[in-house]
Amino acid sequence: MKRLAFLSFSAIAYAVFLSTFLYLIAFVAGLPILPKSVDHGGGAPVIIAVLVDLLLITAFALQHSIMARPGFKRLWTMLVPEPIERSIYVLAASLALILLFMLWQPVPDVLWRVGGSGAVLLWAVFGLGWLIVLLSTFLISHFELFGLKQSWDHVHGRARRLAVFRTPFFYRLVRHPLYSGFFIAFWATPYMTLGHLMFATGMSTFMLVAIRFEERDLVGTFGEDYVRYRARTGMLAPRLRRG
Repeated sequence: MKRLAFLSFSAIAYAVFLSTFLYLIAFVAGLPILPKSVDHGGGAPVIIAVLVDLLLITAFALQHSIMARPGFKRLWTMLVPEPIERSIYVLAASLALILLFMLWQPVPDVLWRVGGSGAVLLWAVFGLGWLIVLLSTFLISHFELFGLKQSWDHVHGRARRLAVFRTPFFYRLVRHPLYSGFFIAFWATPYMTLGHLMFATGMSTFMLVAIRFEERDLVGTFGEDYVRYRARTGMLAPRLRRG
């Protein structure tokens, strides 16, 4: 029963994540059908809006980074069952984003507006960014990344397998295609407001910092294999080489 409870919890956490992820796409796109998006739904003075939005981005960044560190995980799994540790992390990250959605204060001053075929092209690039994000998660085991596999294996009594260093598809070109996709999705817009710029800049800064910590952990896990991979592969864009 405990194993089934763990699996049920992981399934709920995954459902919350999936709903949050889909809402994030619409939130960044600024769809007017939403109660609040990156571009509309607030009315706070600019100074208050900027302070609130920066605090929300910082809260998400701290949660996402601290709970992902191996040292935190070792301590955390002394309190929570290991099969659902990842699911708790996924749920916490989703709740941090939901809080951001609820409290976000748009700053609607327009920095650029593109129409016609230019807008169509930018929306296509926007969609491509999210597609890269989604495909990248499946390349590195989507259901393990979001905690379902751990609970499923626990139900079936399977021991946790050691991490294996692989570089499938996108990972042969760049080390962090997941983040590359987010960069594209956050910046590709035909309608850039000051609030959207702040969101994109804040999240981009967080990702650049997070990559440094993640790569330190990856070197600790995979050693020279990852060091050599890092030397020959670009971080967010393919590395150009002479023939």
